[in-house]
Amino acid sequence: MAKEKTPVTAAVRALRAAGVGFSDHLYNYEEKGGTAVSSRELGVDEHCVIKTLVMENDAKQPLIVLMHGDRQVSTKELARQIGARSVEPCRPEAAQKHTGYLVGGTSPFGVRRQMPVYVEESILSLPLIYLNGGKRGYLVGLTPAELQRVLQPTPVRVAIV
Repeated sequence: MAKEKTPVTAAVRALRAAGVGFSDHLYNYEEKGGTAVSSRELGVDEHCVIKTLVMENDAKQPLIVLMHGDRQVSTKELARQIGARSVEPCRPEAAQKHTGYLVGGTSPFGVRRQMPVYVEESILSLPLIYLNGGKRGYLVGLTPAELQRVLQPTPVRVAIV
C-alpha cells in the first residue's frame, strides 16, 4: 500500500518556509469527532493534541487560542487576561474567513489574516505537540519550542478541565 503524501496546505508551506522540522500524521477524519478521534487514531495522549480555536473579542477582533484537546477555554478568564470585556468563539463562517481553513482543519500556521495568538501556558512544557496541519484528517507533530519561535504566542492560563 502506498504511503499517503503530505498535503501541501498553507500551514505546510508556512512551516517549511520557517525551517520547522515536523512530522506528518494523517488519519480518518470524523465529523464533530474533535481531538478525541485524532488522538485515538494516532495513538497519542489527547492532552498533547492541540486545538486551534478562533475567537473574537467584544470589538469583533479575531484571535487564536491554542488549547489542550482534553481541556476547554474559560472565555471569561481569557477576556480578563487579555484586557477585553468579553471573548467568544467565532461563527464557523467567520473563522473560515479569518483563517482560510475549514473548521476541523484550522491550523495556527499560514492563516489568511494575521491575528494575535494565545497559548495555554502548560502546552509549552510538553515534549511534543500535535496541531492541525491545515486540512481535516491531518496533524503535524512538532516541539513547543518551534511553535513559540514561529508564532510567538502569548502564554495564558485559561484551561478548564
